[in-house]
Amino acid sequence: MKDGQFDQLILPIGTTLDRFINTQQSNFPFAKGEFSQLLRDIAIASKIVNREINRAGLTNISGSYGTQNGHGEDQQKLDVVANVRFIRALKNGGEVCAIASEEDEELIDTGNHNGKYVVAIDPLDGSSNIDVNVAVGTIFSIYRRVTPTGTPPTSEDILQGGTKQVAAGYILYGSSTMMVLTSGAGVDGFTYEPSLGEYYLSHPNMRMPKKGKIYSINESGFAQFPQAIKEYLRYCHEENYSARYIGSFVADFHRNLLKGGIFMYPQSTKNPEGKLRLLYECFPLAFIVEQAGGMAIDGEQRILEVIPTKLHKRSPLHIGSADMVKTVKKHFLLDHVRV
Repeated sequence: MKDGQFDQLILPIGTTLDRFINTQQSNFPFAKGEFSQLLRDIAIASKIVNREINRAGLTNISGSYGTQNGHGEDQQKLDVVANVRFIRALKNGGEVCAIASEEDEELIDTGNHNGKYVVAIDPLDGSSNIDVNVAVGTIFSIYRRVTPTGTPPTSEDILQGGTKQVAAGYILYGSSTMMVLTSGAGVDGFTYEPSLGEYYLSHPNMRMPKKGKIYSINESGFAQFPQAIKEYLRYCHEENYSARYIGSFVADFHRNLLKGGIFMYPQSTKNPEGKLRLLYECFPLAFIVEQAGGMAIDGEQRILEVIPTKLHKRSPLHIGSADMVKTVKKHFLLDHVRV
């Protein structure tokens, strides 16, 4: 066998998530022992959830759980499973004093009052798509607590605002499982290698195209959308943009991050405050998109500057390639002028 052929057989598999964190200390200013372990806890829970998702068609774990969460939404069985897995991993790790979960009405006190971090998490975004084998995801963000260590956490620890995030990420459970992560110094993607049980760096320094040709929105609500969004959608049609809407936020966002595009979930007459949650969906992905060169607004204001007033506060969201989001913002400004 020629040397070149042999080299192709023994290509290095890459850098693990653990090694990446340990060797990129300057890019992870909070990546001391506790922070690194916190990311490991999230990674471990995601591997377990990935296994459960892959078994969903073979076990009685898909479909409705028969209950509703605090928002009046039907819980899927995997919603409950994922929520339990992530909460258990974060509690056992000891670094987190409190967890805000999209599936729980109140802030969860982990009992680890010496923990320095607070986590906001949507354990399984798009879970209703499990039954039809469509990609789903987990979204999370990490904050440093502001109340004194050694005391019980309060809502003050989680209602800090999106600019106070020290890290955010998502896990996409699709044709391959990926974790995409930022700590405020760029965005990196890690692909899960199931035979080795490790996440490996596969997409270093991810950058979003400044402009794309994809728009993602549930256009069935067109009649209920603000005039600015109606006008922007007409603009998309005139520009021959491609409509791509999976219905799993993480999957739609991930595609647009790689290819360029915009995802929109505006306010409507049905949902005048919007539908997505600031803490669990808007803030984490806004942090990621800005670090990748994109933008995220609620229509006019930068999402990360919106102040949350309650745990499950909702918001409109327009997120994606910078030029596309700027065009949406112009339509909102023109709408005000017309008024």
